[in-house]
Amino acid sequence: MNYLDCCTLCPKNCKVNRNNGEIGFCNATNKIKIAKYCLHFWEEPCISGNNGSGTIFFSNCNLKCIFCQNYDISTKNHGEEVSIEDFANICINLQNNGALNINLVTPTHFIPLIRDGLLLAKNKGLHIPIIYNTSSYENVNSLKLLEGLIDIYLPDLKYYDNKLAENFSKAKNYFSVAKEAINEMYRQVGTPKFNGNIMTKGVIVRHLLLPTHSDDSKKILLYLHNTYKDNIYISIMNQYTPIRHIEKYKELNNKVDDYEYDSLVNYACDIGITKAFIQEGETCSESFIPDFSIFSNK
Repeated sequence: MNYLDCCTLCPKNCKVNRNNGEIGFCNATNKIKIAKYCLHFWEEPCISGNNGSGTIFFSNCNLKCIFCQNYDISTKNHGEEVSIEDFANICINLQNNGALNINLVTPTHFIPLIRDGLLLAKNKGLHIPIIYNTSSYENVNSLKLLEGLIDIYLPDLKYYDNKLAENFSKAKNYFSVAKEAINEMYRQVGTPKFNGNIMTKGVIVRHLLLPTHSDDSKKILLYLHNTYKDNIYISIMNQYTPIRHIEKYKELNNKVDDYEYDSLVNYACDIGITKAFIQEGETCSESFIPDFSIFSNK
């Protein structure tokens, strides 16, 4: 079965024939498109470690977040198309350069191609953990194509209120879709496992606090804790960066208030969350956004 003949890889279910040149919501073709690959040192400590995470930033996206930090690649589609063999060789290159893992960022719309590339890379000697780094706007059936290939899932849980998801990311039924996707991810990889301080298996759910929307964030944290207890990690992020002026949603033109973030962290502690990552210091800066004018680390 060729999944690109009638593309339903994500919940947009565009049903376009990408092998025949048709383009759906994400603007992806039938070839993998990569904006950048490099050793990345700004993930959670158990992901980046001292050596760095071998991160591959894919072009295009099945969401259109109005505050996206990676706008140049998610919406403007900057990047280079590569073959499946090129992708496999990139994975091997990152491993040879000391990467602790292969970190696939926004990979949803390329799942069948990535699967083939990972199988080829493993035949070439790829042995480090594979991370699937996603918005969670996923079809469960697509995730099942990756079972046995992914070691760590790094999903966002962006919104509890679906109205926010529609307004900010053009995503219908985001929460119901994302919670089923995360449940499938957990089913595949189970509880966290570590080699020393480095994660080798498990799920870390990320949540980015948006300015003035801490009530929605609290609902997300409560849902995750009630559902998974200590069987996953939660990464509570304060790095929201207003990189473009958004007239319609003026609250998004501000950074997250320190008090608002501290209150959210205190709430997490109060409800019993113990396995969590928090951010300290000045993380809301454009300096944390990769330079996508440079394709690789060569």
